[in-house]
Amino acid sequence: MRVIGVGFGRTGTRSTKEALERLGFGPCHHMAELFAQPRTIGAWLRAGRGGPVDWAGLLDGYRSTVDWPSVYFWRELIEVYPDARVLLTVRDPQSWYDSVRSTIYRSRTIDPESAPPWLRQALAAHPDLLDQPRLTEALIWQGTFGGRFDDREHALRVYADHVAEVRATVPADRLLEFDVAQGWEPLCEFLGVGLPAEPFPLLNTTASFRERLAAPAGPRDEP
Repeated sequence: MRVIGVGFGRTGTRSTKEALERLGFGPCHHMAELFAQPRTIGAWLRAGRGGPVDWAGLLDGYRSTVDWPSVYFWRELIEVYPDARVLLTVRDPQSWYDSVRSTIYRSRTIDPESAPPWLRQALAAHPDLLDQPRLTEALIWQGTFGGRFDDREHALRVYADHVAEVRATVPADRLLEFDVAQGWEPLCEFLGVGLPAEPFPLLNTTASFRERLAAPAGPRDEP
């Protein structure tokens, strides 16, 4: 494990996943990987309930992590992988809240009857995906926000407290606080790699997220 992402979802984590993979730090574990590896959802659920976790097994093959569910366990992961760099993705808190509310919070349940065709097919092929909403409910809406994400001020305090705790916990020389709007330069300098020739990937906007929920797509395209 080379890089541990500790920023909440909707802080540019999908773009960061793509950037890390282009820089040679992939595969990168992101919530999207649950749709590619649905059999791992049960292990993440057990971890969220306080069960024993074989991190080497659960993250086998990955060289980096970003986004939930792994960010929920950021304290454990920075200890299990003491040589990994720590990446705190951030954005304006108000726009972060609006983005979460109109994307992953809005789509926090899966109704097989009204789901888009690609998701109905995925659920039929991989019934384990039915546990994905339980996982997000347990780790994000209850475990992180205490069932109060609808309370904007409470959610913003949780966000601010998380950023402050990361800053206070992780040594400065191990940590990069990163806004994807900054592009390649700070990320490449932090990781000690050269600048790619292509533009920095800016993916998974609020509009594109909501379009994917209604459009035919493959499981790996799900945020």
